[in-house]
Amino acid sequence: MNFLAAGVKRIQEIRFVRFGLVGVGGFCVDFSVLWLMLHGVGLDKYSGRCISFMAAVTFTWWGNRTLTFRDRAAQTGLLREWATFVGANAIGGAANLGLYMLLVRYAPAPVNNPFLALFAGVLAGLTFNFMLSSRIVFRKSPKKQSSPEPR
Repeated sequence: MNFLAAGVKRIQEIRFVRFGLVGVGGFCVDFSVLWLMLHGVGLDKYSGRCISFMAAVTFTWWGNRTLTFRDRAAQTGLLREWATFVGANAIGGAANLGLYMLLVRYAPAPVNNPFLALFAGVLAGLTFNFMLSSRIVFRKSPKKQSSPEPR
């Protein structure tokens, strides 16, 4: 049991893994809110998607500021931090969709398979979002640079 607990603790220490896990939670929020907007509220698929995206991006912002980047989260200016996070995620989303479209349209088989292209797009978006979140949204403040940073 100690081996399992040590493995779980090690995973919790890796910032990129925490970022990915928060993203999985964000996907669940996105899916659930979209379903609710379409089937519970009766919105059209575009309005419902806008609402579900905003719910998911807000969830992932909060999760990342409290779990992934808790040592770098803003103490003030929360609205600005949230808006910067939304913008960074839009760039990651564009990378995700762009790579997907390029692979599906131009790549040879089997790379042009929509599900392989989806996987590649998700990895690209995750990488962009993590990079932008680390360097722009939740960047280290000058006073915190001397303390050791968890991975």
